[in-house]
Amino acid sequence: MPSFDTVCEANLVDVRNAVENTAKEIATRFDFKGTAASITIQEREITLIGDADFQLTQIEDVLRNKLTKRSVDVRFLDIGEVRKIGGDKVKQLLKVRSGIESELARKIQKLLKDSKLKVQGAIQEDKVRVTGAKRDDLQAAMALIRKEVTDVPLSFDNFRD
Repeated sequence: MPSFDTVCEANLVDVRNAVENTAKEIATRFDFKGTAASITIQEREITLIGDADFQLTQIEDVLRNKLTKRSVDVRFLDIGEVRKIGGDKVKQLLKVRSGIESELARKIQKLLKDSKLKVQGAIQEDKVRVTGAKRDDLQAAMALIRKEVTDVPLSFDNFRD
């Protein structure tokens, strides 16, 4: 039976490159000279450090531009709250999303059931596997999922015929 997987997975190589390019731009920009502005990445967490909230928003804007240039959807970023750290510095954590949350997976599964398409959705850890008898039904299911689920960047893997 033909099937495909619905996943939420960012290209971490491009994310890392975007963070490194942002760090280079911060180091060379005039308005960041002599400040504590910095950006680092570890695993799936991006840390922004600056002197004020305004600086963090500037760093975040630069990062968004770099991610967009590398064709990484900015909806992968889960933006945390701004916290004060020692002295007059502030810190913000951005997490890179990976995997479909169980609530969203159930929503996709219910969407497929209610659509009257001859496909079934099965939740498998952090992805949803959709199987059907015909390839056309699977393509219609992809279009339906893309249309209905807009708050999370979804992609489709392992299309097997």
